[in-house]
Amino acid sequence: MTLRRKAQGRKGEEEAARYLAGQGYCLLERNFRCPHGEMDIIALDGRTLVFVEVRSRATDNFGLPQESVGRQKQARLRRVARYYLAASGGHHGPVRFDVLAIKYGLNGRVEFLEHIKNAF
Repeated sequence: MTLRRKAQGRKGEEEAARYLAGQGYCLLERNFRCPHGEMDIIALDGRTLVFVEVRSRATDNFGLPQESVGRQKQARLRRVARYYLAASGGHHGPVRFDVLAIKYGLNGRVEFLEHIKNAF
């Protein structure tokens, strides 16, 4: 991954965290890593534990940001979530997986941000 793409990914995760906090979410973890992979954001939306995958794009050349969360990626995120739940002692409420898609314009500013709840 190029430095430019890494920087864009970090910028997207910052935007996502700011957005979720503004929506009243309680951010628990950012960039949670385990042997199965990484979860961008883990948060509480009321009693619901939310695992959030952040996808950002500067162009539409490879499709919309949310289209890049295919079956393999979903399976990996589920494994990370199971690991987190086991390591943290579980969660006694609903759990869901969201995708937060961010598209940047040519000026580098957010063109759109779409929060897809229960994405998979």
